[in-house]
Formats: sequence, C-alpha cells, structure tokens
Amino acid sequence: MTVAFTLNGSPVEVHQPHPHLLAALREELHVTSPKDGCSPQGQCGCCTVMIDGKVQISCTYDLAKVAGREVLTLEGVEAGERSRFAEAFAACGGLQCGYCIPGIVMRAKAQIDKKGADLQRDDMARHLGAHLCRCTGYVKVLDAIEAVATGRTVDAAPPGGVGSSGAKYEAGALCLGDRGYVDDLRVEGMLHGALRLTDHARATVRRIDTAAAAAAPGVVGVFTAADIPGTQRVGIIYQDWPVFIGEGQRTSYAGDVLAIVVAETRQQARDAAELVHVEYEVHRPLTDPVAAIDDPEIAVWGTDSNVLSRSAYARGDVDAALAASAHTVHEVFQTQRIEHAFLEPESTLAVLGDDGGLHVYSGGQGVWDDRNQIADLLAIDRSRVTVELVSNGGAFGGKEDMSNQGQTALAAWLLKRPVKCTLTREQSFLIHAKRHPIRLEYWAGCDAAGRLTAVRVRGVGDSGAYASVGMKVLERAAGHASGPYRVPAIDVECVAVRTNNPVCGAFRGFGANQAQFAMEGVIDRLAVAAGISGWEMRKRNVIHPGEVWGPGQIMDEGCAGAEACLDRAKPHVDAARAAGKAVGIGLGLKNSGLGNGLREVCGAVVRFRSADGKVEVRHGFTEMGQGVHTVAQQVAVEELGVDPARIEVIVDTTRELGFGQTTGSRGTLMVAASVQQACAAARAAGCTPDVDHAAEHVVDWTQKLGDPTYPNPTIHAAFGYAVQVVVADRETGAIERVVAIHDVGRAVNPRLCEGQIEGSVHMGLGYALTEDFPSDDRGYPTNTTLRSLGILRPKDIPPIEVELVEVPQPRSAYGIKGVGEIGLVPTAGAVAEALRQADGQWRRTLPMRRDNGVGRGAETTG
Repeated sequence: MTVAFTLNGSPVEVHQPHPHLLAALREELHVTSPKDGCSPQGQCGCCTVMIDGKVQISCTYDLAKVAGREVLTLEGVEAGERSRFAEAFAACGGLQCGYCIPGIVMRAKAQIDKKGADLQRDDMARHLGAHLCRCTGYVKVLDAIEAVATGRTVDAAPPGGVGSSGAKYEAGALCLGDRGYVDDLRVEGMLHGALRLTDHARATVRRIDTAAAAAAPGVVGVFTAADIPGTQRVGIIYQDWPVFIGEGQRTSYAGDVLAIVVAETRQQARDAAELVHVEYEVHRPLTDPVAAIDDPEIAVWGTDSNVLSRSAYARGDVDAALAASAHTVHEVFQTQRIEHAFLEPESTLAVLGDDGGLHVYSGGQGVWDDRNQIADLLAIDRSRVTVELVSNGGAFGGKEDMSNQGQTALAAWLLKRPVKCTLTREQSFLIHAKRHPIRLEYWAGCDAAGRLTAVRVRGVGDSGAYASVGMKVLERAAGHASGPYRVPAIDVECVAVRTNNPVCGAFRGFGANQAQFAMEGVIDRLAVAAGISGWEMRKRNVIHPGEVWGPGQIMDEGCAGAEACLDRAKPHVDAARAAGKAVGIGLGLKNSGLGNGLREVCGAVVRFRSADGKVEVRHGFTEMGQGVHTVAQQVAVEELGVDPARIEVIVDTTRELGFGQTTGSRGTLMVAASVQQACAAARAAGCTPDVDHAAEHVVDWTQKLGDPTYPNPTIHAAFGYAVQVVVADRETGAIERVVAIHDVGRAVNPRLCEGQIEGSVHMGLGYALTEDFPSDDRGYPTNTTLRSLGILRPKDIPPIEVELVEVPQPRSAYGIKGVGEIGLVPTAGAVAEALRQADGQWRRTLPMRRDNGVGRGAETTG
C-alpha cells in the first residue's frame, strides 16, 4: 500500500505497511520529533502532531486516513516560532529529560494559534490532560507556555557558575526534539530486534521452537540462551538475572526473556517474535511475600532461599522504654508497588566498530556496569566494548538494571550488523524493576511531653524475582525507619523477600519514603496522644548535630537543615490553621550517596580541544533529566572562568570514570566534586590543550548498617532534609496547596533545583493518593496502560510553592546535598495527616484515594 500526503509542506509517499501514522513518520520517513512513549495506547501525548491544522495523537491515527492530508510535526514549524518555544522552555526550566516536550509544544502551539494572549493557564492545564510529564510537575511547563502565549521576553542564556540560575544543558534542542534519544538513532544497515517474553511467571521451559519465526518475512536471525558464548546471568550486585531463559530452565517472573528476533524492520521483528512457540511445565507462582518466607518451594530458579536479605540493628532496651512510656502506638502500614512510567521506553543500539569491538548506545543509569556485563555475556575483554550514554527520557531508578542491552548486544555481535531493540510500553511494564511494596509494623512510645522514647520496626518488602538492588532498598528503609528524629532506644529489622511478582529495585526515594510514610504516621498519632500539635511534636524530637540518629550515626553539622526547614514551615502552618484549613506536615531525610561501607568513586576529565576551542568535561553519571550535565557545566564555569557555550559534556566508557549506578541522590555531589578537582588539575597544568586533566572524588568513610564493629556507624556521608506542608479544605478534603521547604546544602542552579522538587512533589502526591501497580495471583501486573497507573494529570495538581534552604554539608564540594529523591519523602505522611484532620480517619495504606486524586471520594483508610 502506498499512502501519499503532505509532510511539513512537502509531498511524501509511504510504502511500507505501518500500524499507525507515528510508525510511518519515525520508521520510514525518519521524522523523530514525535516520540513513541506508549504506542498504540495513545495515552502519553509524546507523539502529538497536527493534521489539517488540528492536533492528533499519531500513534492511534490510522495511516490510510492520512492520505491527501497535511501533517505538521515540530520539524516543520516556522523557525521563529520554534525559537520562541525553545527559549521559553529553556528560560523557565520547563523541561528536564525532555522526552514529552515536543508533543506538549505541538499541543501548546494549537492552543496559542486559537487563543493567543487570551490563553488561560487553567485552560492550558486542562488541554495538557492528554499528556504525561513524569519529571516537572507541570509548573514550569505551564510557565513556559504562558510566556510564549503572552509574548513575554525571556532570558534563555546558559547558567554561569555555581549558584546561578540558567538554561539546562541542551535545553533548546531537547524542547524541539532535535537532541535524539537511543530510539532516534539510525545507522547504515541497521536491523531491528524484538523480544519474546515468557507466558508464565513460574514455569519450566520444555521447548523453544523458533522455526516459524526464523522463516517469517524479513527475519535475519533468532537467538536464545543456547547462543550465549559467555555468562548467562547478569546483575548489579548479585548475578542472578538471566539474559535469556533456555530450554530445561525455569522462568521466575513475567518479564523473563526467551528469545530475540532480528529483522529488517521493527514491525517484522515484532510480528515474528509472536511466532516463537514455547512449551512449558507450569508451576505454582509464589506471590505472597510474607508466606514466601517459610514456603518450602523456592520462587526463583538458581537460588536457594526466598529471603534475599535481612537488614537489622538495635540500640537500647526497647521493651523497657515502651513499658515506661506515657503514650504508645502500635500500627501496621502497607505501601504499594509503583511503576516508574518514565516516558521513554528502554532502547539499545549496538554497532560493530571498525576495530572489531562493539559500540553500544545505552540510556541506562550505569554505562560501566552495562559494559562489564555485556563483555561477560559475550566472553570478550571489556576493552572491546564501549558503552556510550545517550541521555535518557527519564529513569527514576528504573533503568539501573540492564533491560534489553544484553540481548541487543548479543544479536549485533553474532550477526556482525547494527541492531536496535526498543521495548514496547507493555514489555517495559513487565521487564524493569518497580518500587517495593513494603509492610511496616511499628511499635513506638513517647513521654508525657511528647519526646520519643523507643521505636521498634519490622518490615517485609516484596522484591520480586531477581535481586536488582532490592537488598539495598530494604537496608535503606531500615536505616531511615526512625525518620530525622532522636530516638533513645530502637530495634529495626527489614527483610527483602523473593517472589514471582514483578522485580522491585531502585525508585526515587529508595525505601526512605516507604519507611517515613509510616514514621510520620506514628509521629502524628503520638502527637494526638500527647495533646500537642504535629509541628511541636517534630520540633521536640528533630535530630541535632552531635546527636545519635537511628542506626547509631552521630550526625554532623549538615543535619541542622532538618530543624531549619521545620522553622521555615511554622508560618505556613500557622496561617493555614488560622484560615480554618486542615494541615498536614511531613518531615523527612534522605541519604545522598550509597554509603554503608561502600567505597564510592567518581572520576572526571577536563580537556581543552585546540581543534575547535571546545572544553570537554567528562564524568561518570547518567543524565536523565535531573541536570547532572548542567552541574558539570556550571562547576567548569565556576572553576575555569570559561564561556559556558564552549563546554561539551560527555559520558562514555572510553575513560574509567564511572563506578556503579547513577543512584542515591549522589550525582550532583560526586560530579561537582570530581569536576572541581579536575579543573584544579587543569589549572595546575596551565590548561594544557589536547591532554586529559583528570581527578577523582572518593567517599570512603562510611560503615555498614548493623556492623557490630561500629557502634556508631556513619552509614551515609550526607543527607538532604525537607518539610512539606499540605493544606486541605476541611469540608471537601480537597488538597489546595503544597509548600515544599528543602535544605539542599547549596543550590547549584536554583531554578532547576526548584523544578526537581516540583516534579518530586507531583510524584509524591501520586504515590500518596492514586498510583498503584498491583499484580494478580499469576504474578502478572493488572495495570497494562499508562492511564491505568493513576498518575496525576496537570489539572489535578494543586499549587506547589518551593522554598530552598541552604545549610552546608561538611566534606562536600560547595556544601552540596542531594535533592533528586528527598522531594517525595515527606509527601505521603503530610497528605495523610491533612486528610485525617478533614475527616477524622487515620491512614495506614497507600494509595489513599485511588479513584479521586486530590479531591474527596472513595478512600483506603484501613
């Protein structure tokens, strides 16, 4: 079939069969500003285009219907208008990862074309209901659209040194869809891969028949576990995650991969993957984490226990302290599994190099881990594999583990041709790790004045099948179980359990938000018992410098930020109460860095290129919207005094600069310190051109939680602190506003820092109220579309006010603390208390309002 239409003012014809217009634009016409975030669901808005002057979702638009019509993508928008949008989004901080923004710009253009300066902010928010943005919280997106609509002059200049606001690195190109993601890359002779997943979460694979798939049109190869020349299992900490499950082996969760089919086109590969026939012996899946601890059967093939880890510590006599307490509380809290819903599905491109090595383009959060695991899979020396980071379209922890990097690299290596594999949204849901659901049982007490006496915690987290970083998430939940409070006696144990449910691993907050939802609930219950306000209860118990916290750590001067945030919150709390509002307060802390005895290293290189005058800044962390490239740029400006336009930020494995994942809110700390030191090395060498001026930043002064050798372990080198105030209407229960007060140590770029917090609050509200990713008794997710996840849309977001506090962190470059995760740690606890004040019901289960979001309605209270 040939379909002719006009694209961006020029006549075009499409000859291949495509499932929808988006596929024709991207795969045949190579127009890549419309992004594929969920095709053919039509629920993210990333693929928005205009057809005959009207906005349309191109992944649900039948290709035959476009015949004779005029299609406009962002590439075809008039140059001056493109510049106005790019400058506004850059100047306002209206983008982070950028993946959703081209679609949003097309929607905004349509509304501005109709209404011009009369476009109202609330009206635009309603129209953005067709779009998801997981990064920004929409606040600065709407600021940018408003600036374009009104013609307001903006300053899109890059930032200066540390502490200055300015445009995010690559902001203009990201806004217009000109800076490609992995799936936007095209190389000569490129083939396409598609994965065949298991049909059962726990089953022995008796036979894999690839004959029909191999004979399908366009198919070049089909590969299974039998084709792996090296190591079958990979993993960040434990190597227990099979790249493929082979014949005679057993599946352990719904995302297990059985084969990769490689074909000339993406559609051919995906069609053929469905032809791989598999015979199984199906077994009973283990889906209850509490029951799995003592179940005689082993959930995961190749392991010998359903207990992945136990994290425990104790100080003082908890039983005696509870017995002597004036007030006690005993409560069980349950948090839910959540899908990251980053807008860019996982994609990998692997290309054979001229030197016979393999060059892999990855959007993962740890390109050095990717390189090492790929080399082991292929049984080749690590020097023969280069992994280049392509800044990704969001991650939030969900791209730490390899998804399709291993299968794609294997196919390219065996075929000696470039292969790209991009997951469908449905496959992404099944494969990557989620947020842990954790059952947390608390016993706590305080004296008559409301001062905490003791806390006991028992936590059980469902880690799903493979380890990922599940043991570290439960370790983090244990460490943060007492919140930022002084507790004389404490006894904590958290267990990570293997089941056949979806794998759970890293997700923004990393166990700290689950634990502190519970601890904040305990604080509010004890405050009521003691007859004092929630604010006063927190003030009397907040941790101070020099005091012993949680696992025994003696806190440094940086922890003064907790009380500083609390004091800044007092006027907001008092004003809301005076106005008759329901007010919830959440106080939280979140580690910055891995800690727990791990030696953390980040290298950096500064190189002055004589050929073009550019200054290369290389570091070891993934840019995924959080702005770590901008941090590197600003530190170089600060230390070298160079024009920011000269700086080019690069991350690849050609230098040994990265160790571990971009995780733990440590990117800003580690990159700032390493680049600062590399710049110092450059200055000491007279900024000699065309050589690497290298340096490392090392954090090696932490100890492991629960290690009896260290009664007062420094389990983390730094923490961020925050208070959030949630204001609700007492009559309707509607949330009217959130005030987020965050101690960031030093804001490298205050505008981008605000944006990180706004996006975190948006995610935190969804976590508290509506988001969920349950699975059935087969171990399969019951939510299969983006809309079913319960993510709050723009019209549902209450006003978010951000205040930055800067209490410097000792032993940290410029006093920096992390901000990437702390933004949603206090949210759920504050929401729960605001709702209790509105209707008198204590909350102990998340989400609290699955169906009604920030408004009043059916709730989970028990």
